[in-house]
Amino acid sequence: MSTFNQIFPPCPTFTEKSLVDLSSKVYLVTGATSGIGLSLATLLYSLHATVYIGTRTLSQFTTANTAITSTHPSSKGSLRPFIADLSSLASLNPAITTLLATEYRLDVLFLNAGVMTPPENSKTSDGHDMEIGVNCLSSFLLVQKLSPLMSSVSSHFCHANTSVRIVWVSSLLNVSTPEGGVQFDSETGMPKQFKGMQNYMQSKAGAYLLAHEFSLRQKQLQPQISTQTPALPSRNPHGVLHVALNPGFLKTELQRHAPPPLRLVMGAMLKGPQYGAYTELYAGLAPDVQNGDFVIPWGRRGEVPGHIVESTRATEGEKSVSARFYEWCEEQVKPFM
Repeated sequence: MSTFNQIFPPCPTFTEKSLVDLSSKVYLVTGATSGIGLSLATLLYSLHATVYIGTRTLSQFTTANTAITSTHPSSKGSLRPFIADLSSLASLNPAITTLLATEYRLDVLFLNAGVMTPPENSKTSDGHDMEIGVNCLSSFLLVQKLSPLMSSVSSHFCHANTSVRIVWVSSLLNVSTPEGGVQFDSETGMPKQFKGMQNYMQSKAGAYLLAHEFSLRQKQLQPQISTQTPALPSRNPHGVLHVALNPGFLKTELQRHAPPPLRLVMGAMLKGPQYGAYTELYAGLAPDVQNGDFVIPWGRRGEVPGHIVESTRATEGEKSVSARFYEWCEEQVKPFM
């Protein structure tokens, strides 16, 4: 899809009106106390879902909880805190442990939280570039730790089921993205450090490449269905779907580090966060979404630029860029598994 088509999309067609009752479902939305995440959590709660609110502090959860419940006082849903600092991988484990001890299911993990253009050379507590750390490594660890529960939910179905998903929030990859999406430093083997928006876009391309690699590995793990024993129900062959998306050009907290004049212009041009929530709602719940899809505003299947597609393909004697990035992330999170 063209850049223009993604910046100026048609009206959303998949909204909360497309759904009826999510009272049996459990969702986790990271970065859910403001912007798109808060709007998405509100939509899900309005349909009676159990929603874990990803937040850094209990006070932020309390504020979000009040805002959501006061908007939908008749909802039979439930809001629960998922308190973790995504710039500290160690802080994720207590929140994950609590969720796993409480829930018997997790239907969709929305990897919505992100950081854009923080002060130059910002680092996570683990010493990683802040944008790569928050936008990629924390998501990678969450997926690794929560996938067993989600796979268990998916395997309860005796027929093809596509409702259990992991949604990776990427971006409009047509603009300012380094060639190939992610580039590695030849000396350190780490992702290169770029300046400004290029660094942010590398992290968002990284989120797409990780979604691709997880979806590829999911396909490889699918059991082969025997045609000679049709009377025996098979375990769900689809497993957990991995879907990436560009939420759209929006007014959110991500712009808090932008210069004031730019924030003013963007505020006048951009849509509110609810539109991005519709993009995520489509990716997470629409019935026609497939494993490995890339969703564009405000809920349509789209494509990524060709140079990033090339990064998902291995060449003779060399792994794909996406595989290398997956393996690099895997190595970084090992101490926290």
